[in-house]
Amino acid sequence: MADVFAQNKATSAADAEKIVPRAEFRVFEQGIIEHVKSKMWNGKTVLFKARRMPLETYFLSVHTNEANVKVRDGLLDIKTKVGETPEGYEIFQPRGKFQFPVPQADVATILSHLKAEIALTQENYTIEDFIALVKESRDLTAVTVEKMRYGFTIDNIICEYAQVWLNGALVETACCESEDYEGMKRVVEELGLSEKPNTNYLRAAKQVVGMA
Repeated sequence: MADVFAQNKATSAADAEKIVPRAEFRVFEQGIIEHVKSKMWNGKTVLFKARRMPLETYFLSVHTNEANVKVRDGLLDIKTKVGETPEGYEIFQPRGKFQFPVPQADVATILSHLKAEIALTQENYTIEDFIALVKESRDLTAVTVEKMRYGFTIDNIICEYAQVWLNGALVETACCESEDYEGMKRVVEELGLSEKPNTNYLRAAKQVVGMA
């Protein structure tokens, strides 16, 4: 069972391609934490330690909700949507975690996933350089994200509830994710989440900053 709080490490694009993609179902809703806490003991539940996550920066594009690009612990992390389950759970494939400075070719690939056209003039880009590119673009926005996460598993399905600050605005979220899509469906139903809209971080952040 994967640790939901595993150490963040650089991963090449080639190695990321070998990772079996997880499906994710996520809800953003005030009061969802208490709702989940009241339901989370319906199955075989194992708790992980709570953790305040390091500060993250998400990069949003007006052109897509299918490229999850963020910076955490000095790593540029990208996942792209590759499909959905019949229930509408989104499946994101890791594309690599890149250590700054990032070479121009990798920056070009990331911008292509964000569907943003920006002229690149440097061989390598620091984190400050990349954020400057985003700020110069009319199509991209950077959002600061802080998280206080409470991880657990139910019947070996990874779950969490969390307080999240998007540019300082506090929201609540709950999530299930797994490579076992059928098992995940059962847990989503046990938590009483199946009738709620599936909203990923990109859509939630866009709503907060007025890009939705």
